[in-house]
Amino acid sequence: MKKIIFVSLLGLVGLGNTSSYAAKEFLNVSYDPTREFYQEYNQNFATYWKKRTGQEVDFKQSHGGSGKQARAVVDGLQADVVTLALANDIDEIANVGLIEKGWQKEFPNNSAPYTSTIVFLVRKGNPKNIKDWNDLTKTGVEIITPNPKTGGAPRWIYLSAWGYALKQPNGNDVKARELVKKLYKNVKVLDSGARGSLTTFAERGIGDVLLSWENEALLATQGLGKDKYEIIYPSISILAEPSVAIVDKTVDKDGNRNLAKGYLNYLYSPQGQELAAKYNFRPRNTQVAAKYASKFPKIKLFTIDDVFGGWAKAQKTHFVNGAIYDQISSEK
Repeated sequence: MKKIIFVSLLGLVGLGNTSSYAAKEFLNVSYDPTREFYQEYNQNFATYWKKRTGQEVDFKQSHGGSGKQARAVVDGLQADVVTLALANDIDEIANVGLIEKGWQKEFPNNSAPYTSTIVFLVRKGNPKNIKDWNDLTKTGVEIITPNPKTGGAPRWIYLSAWGYALKQPNGNDVKARELVKKLYKNVKVLDSGARGSLTTFAERGIGDVLLSWENEALLATQGLGKDKYEIIYPSISILAEPSVAIVDKTVDKDGNRNLAKGYLNYLYSPQGQELAAKYNFRPRNTQVAAKYASKFPKIKLFTIDDVFGGWAKAQKTHFVNGAIYDQISSEK
């Protein structure tokens, strides 16, 4: 079991003097909606790291559906760190020995430095009058959402809908399955990742509602999109906790372990948390969160542990080959 690495106000713990290291490439394999966030984060961290250690780093980024990204690392993509949409995708990498077991204990908050949730993005005026999860099952509603088999956001979306149904009066798994089946029957386009779905909805103009990360929905309503779309917060949604981890086999081979520790620790610093909030992720730091309270409305949330018994159980029940999602898809 790894020891937790705590963030200090005086510096980042566990970082040796790496000034003797030559400049190296460093790869962060991430999921779709973090592209812009990590572009600026890498610039800020590079400045910090150069000042602290004297080392220059050539940061690389890789983005795609979270599940697809995890499989790429398993298949040989040499990531130094992974910053993926959900813990199960990192567990898949740990299961083949590339990441040490107990990775969630290495950084605070179960190695989830920021959170998000699932919301609805509709066209201005909400012409289909979509207010909650049950409205998504109405005849004539066209839904845009990513594929749960390839991305992280769509698994959070699917479980949000299922959890909503469970928490209704007399809710049970039979009623939840029926609601989710009707919802996916209304899906017009099933993209491979969250950013692809945003493109389909916003740029291609397809669909009445996009089921999305909150951060992607906020992105769409900024700038030119503020008069085109609006965000609908459902009565209840899931607490989404994107996770981060060091890819131990890679950093031990390329000598980037101290750099990787510093890189992920910096996410918990006030500077890292400010950037997370800037790019529409909900910060963990209470002071930063209070500063951006008006940006992130309070919403009733449930956790995957409370409702589904954790990601390992949810994955086995709903998303592995032949599980409930595949059954629903074949019935549809």
